[in-house]
Amino acid sequence: MMQEKEFKALFDGFHQTKIGVIGDIMLDTYWWGGVDRISPEAPVPIVSLQRKETRVGGAANVALNLRALGAPTTLFAIIGKDAEGAELNGLLNAEGIHTQYICSSETRVTTNKIRIMGRNQQMMRLDHEHTNDITATEEEILLKSIYHYIDTEKPSLIILEDYNKGVLTPRVIESVLAYCNENGIPTAVDPKQKNFLDYKGCTIFKPNLKEVKEGLKIEIGAVNLDNMNKVHAALLESLGHEISFITLSEHGVYFGSESNQKLIPTHIRNIADVSGAGDTVIAVASLVYAYSKNMLLAAEIANIAGGLVCELVGTAPIELGSLKAEVRKLLVK
Repeated sequence: MMQEKEFKALFDGFHQTKIGVIGDIMLDTYWWGGVDRISPEAPVPIVSLQRKETRVGGAANVALNLRALGAPTTLFAIIGKDAEGAELNGLLNAEGIHTQYICSSETRVTTNKIRIMGRNQQMMRLDHEHTNDITATEEEILLKSIYHYIDTEKPSLIILEDYNKGVLTPRVIESVLAYCNENGIPTAVDPKQKNFLDYKGCTIFKPNLKEVKEGLKIEIGAVNLDNMNKVHAALLESLGHEISFITLSEHGVYFGSESNQKLIPTHIRNIADVSGAGDTVIAVASLVYAYSKNMLLAAEIANIAGGLVCELVGTAPIELGSLKAEVRKLLVK
């Protein structure tokens, strides 16, 4: 539990907590319409298109969550030199996210996930993307930008947000973590299966339960503190990191470090859509930890934030007022 004074200092402190986000950024496109008949051409529903909406997704949604909480946020990514990339940059700039280090490539397309929505439900998703690793030249451009940012801005933390779209290559991962460790910059990792065990020496490692099972090739059984401590030990043996932070869906979250391990149950919510919840959790946990160095507090607040965004349809950032109200209600004495 926090005192009111600590609560105010925390949320005020976000505005001076610089965070860099490296990874796969994308557009989330929503085509909303009504459905009232089946196509005569095939047994599929006809969606009568009523409106289109674009949002930022992937690592860009992590950055959007950080900005929603007031943190100065800089993005590092490789996108396509295309209309989708221009639109994505425009959306990010409109939110005050620093985009000067986003590189446009002639050889890639900007990832665009188009969701067709009818009756407030997702009926189909169309993905346009390249998932091959970026080139050695693009790696070099990306790494030089990150090194320059660390040297000049002295960020409080760097997030590596992996969506298996090719930006976080083994070379980029190893080089960024080494440079951050040399400069005393903590790192938080949201991994995917392809590079799961490449994030050696990171500070916070945040997979979900499914990713842990696939990445370690293990069965976990019941979700309890004893079993999760065993998972932390297995991750520690492979990664040599400091903190395991594992999201457990309806079971809440777990974190384990050398000095503390805890299973934090979820708060009851009316779940509408879980898409984007992981982005919110890594953003909030990283920001709270970067400011406070208190992983228990970071896990508790991130757990609350993840539940709040699940009440919204589609990818959406955490709303500052809602989070503050809920944290005050649940965590302030």
